[in-house]
Amino acid sequence: MRILIITAGTGSYYCGSCMRDNTLARALTAAGHAPTLLPLYMPSKTDETDLSVGRVFYGGVNAYLQQKSRLFHHAPLSLQRLLDSPRLLRGFGRLAGSVDPAELGAMTLSVLQGENGRQRTELRKLLDWLRRQPRPDVVMISNALLLGPARSIKRALDAPLVCTLQGEDYFLDGLPQPWRRRAWAELRERARDVDLFLPVSDYYGRRMRERLALAPERVRVVLNGIDLAGYEKEENEPDERERELTVGYFARIAPEKGLGTLIDAFQLLRARWRGPELRLRVAGDVAPQDAAFARQVRQHVRASGLAHAVEFVECPDRADKIAFLLKLKVLSVPATYGESFGLYVLEALAAGTPVVQPDHAAFPEILHATGGGLLVKPDDPAALADGLEQVLTADADTYAAWQTRGRRAVRERFSMQRMARDFLAACATVVEPKEP
Repeated sequence: MRILIITAGTGSYYCGSCMRDNTLARALTAAGHAPTLLPLYMPSKTDETDLSVGRVFYGGVNAYLQQKSRLFHHAPLSLQRLLDSPRLLRGFGRLAGSVDPAELGAMTLSVLQGENGRQRTELRKLLDWLRRQPRPDVVMISNALLLGPARSIKRALDAPLVCTLQGEDYFLDGLPQPWRRRAWAELRERARDVDLFLPVSDYYGRRMRERLALAPERVRVVLNGIDLAGYEKEENEPDERERELTVGYFARIAPEKGLGTLIDAFQLLRARWRGPELRLRVAGDVAPQDAAFARQVRQHVRASGLAHAVEFVECPDRADKIAFLLKLKVLSVPATYGESFGLYVLEALAAGTPVVQPDHAAFPEILHATGGGLLVKPDDPAALADGLEQVLTADADTYAAWQTRGRRAVRERFSMQRMARDFLAACATVVEPKEP
C-alpha cells in the first residue's frame, strides 16, 4: 500500500507527534508498504533514522511572510526555495517563541482555511509536487491542525483521507479570542473532508468526538507504539537502580508538562526522606516559547537549595535516552493538561522503570492497560510525593512486578509493529480494494 503521511515538523526540538509519525513510517516500511513522510512548516527532528522527504512544504518563513503581506505571494521562486531550506527553517524555528499570540491565532486560522487562506501559494506548490509523485492509496494527516490543505489534496489525488488526533485541543484552546472560536469552527468544517479519524487513545477519541461533533463510526482508536530495539537488558547486566535512588523526568521542559509540580513534590519528599541519597534527573528539549520557563525552573532549583540533588541531563540521541531511562528508579511527568497519550510512559516502562502519573487524561487508560505504576491526584505535589515514596520504598517483589507487567504490556500491546497493523486495518475500511 502506498501511504502519504503529512506531518508537522518542529525543526529545533523533539516532538512526540513527529516521532510517532516517523516510527509509524518505519514500521510500515519494514512490513513491505511504501509510506512517504512529508513534513510541513519545519523539518522533522527525531532520535532515530529520519524517513521524511528531503524538503519542507508550507515552510514556516514563507507561510509567515505570506500571512503578513500579500506581496510575498509573488516573490521569485528562487527566493521561496531559499526560504524553505531546512537549515534556514531550523534557525527560524528557534525564534518562533517571539511570535505574538494574536498573530499566531490569525495564521492558524488562515492555514486551516486552506484554499481560502493566505497561504494559497504554499498549497499550490504542495499540490504541484504531489501530482508528480505516485498516487497514494490513502493519505494520512497526522494532526487535525493540518487539515487546511486536506480538501484540495483529497480532490487532486482522488484518495481517501484519514486523520490522527493527538493534542490539537491544547493548542487551539491556548489561542486568544476571537481566533480560538473561529479556528475551532473552521476545524469542525474541515473535519467533513476526513473519511476516518484515528485518535491515539480512547480518552482523546471521546474528547475530540465531542469537540468536533463527530459520529462514532467516523472514529477508530489506533494506540501509539514505540520501537523496542535497545531496551533489552542483558541477563547479567547489573541494574543501576539498585545502587542509586533516582526520580526522573523525560519530556519537553514546558509548564504544561508539570515539571514545576514534580520539583515541588521532590522537595517535599526530600524534607522527610531518611534513606540513601535521593536525586532528581531532568531531561527534555526546550521549545522556543518555553525558554523563559526553563530558566525559571533552574533558578527555582538553585534558590530552593536543591542544586546538588537535581541534575539537568542532555539526551541528544536515542541511545542516550534509553541509557537515561534505564538508570531511573521511577519516572514522573505530571502533565497538568489533557495529555492525549504520553510516549514517555511507554518508553519508561520498556526500560523497566515504573511511573507515577496524574489520574486524569490518557494516563489512567495507559496505566490500567500496563500495570506499570501508580496514579495520584493531579496537580497536587503532596500526593505526587506520596506516590513517588511508595515506589521508591517498595519491597523487591512489588517493584519487580511493576517492571515485569510494564515491560510485557509494552511488548505485547504498544510496539511499533502493532501500531502499524492497527493503522493498516483502519485504512482498509476506507480504501477500496484493487481489482485483481
